[in-house]
Amino acid sequence: MTRCLLLLALVQQPGRLGTPVDEGVLVVRQDTLEVGRESFRVTLGRLSRGETGWSLATTIRYDRARPVLVLAPILEVNGDTMPVMLQYDVADPRQPARVLGQLGRGRFTVRYVTRETERAREFPIGKHAVVLDDSVFALYLIPGWLATTQSTVLTAILPRSLRRETVEVQDQGVTATTLNRNPARLRHILVTREGGQTVHVWLDTAGRLMKVEIPSQRLSAERLAGG
Repeated sequence: MTRCLLLLALVQQPGRLGTPVDEGVLVVRQDTLEVGRESFRVTLGRLSRGETGWSLATTIRYDRARPVLVLAPILEVNGDTMPVMLQYDVADPRQPARVLGQLGRGRFTVRYVTRETERAREFPIGKHAVVLDDSVFALYLIPGWLATTQSTVLTAILPRSLRRETVEVQDQGVTATTLNRNPARLRHILVTREGGQTVHVWLDTAGRLMKVEIPSQRLSAERLAGG
């Protein structure tokens, strides 16, 4: 339902391509300790390959420990919600890197470039594919868009680690939860990673990302009030 509404908006607003449709800040906590903040923006626009789709640009900064780590992926997805381009800067003083990804016929190619080396891998993909990262939470928006009441199997590409895995997503409906310690009713998406790790993704009725929870890591990323 959410993806259909977003596609309809994309078709009906051709003059507004390049306009941000959502932006916000996620406060990342482990237990009750804030460990980072992630700023993200979702834009409807003409993609780098000329087709129309969405761009998700996000930057997360982990500065509670040293060295400070900043992760900044920009992901483009087409009208079928397939990842078509990735540009990912890793600002790590120990080994800064850039990760580049591109959709091909039946595959997604990832290049991992540092000052000393360059590695590349091609990953076969199925009907549905997403890009995920264990330390970037806004990327869970796209699996949230793809979820239905029936369990859906996705191919997840994890570009920083040059690997892929199979995940399942399922829409649990609108349920009660909390957001910034206040009661809320949000659409609950269950994402099951390989190995059985469960990720809870919460969207509002407009399909905007509000919260991500990973109980096994005692991690949560909640949208800052007013964003």
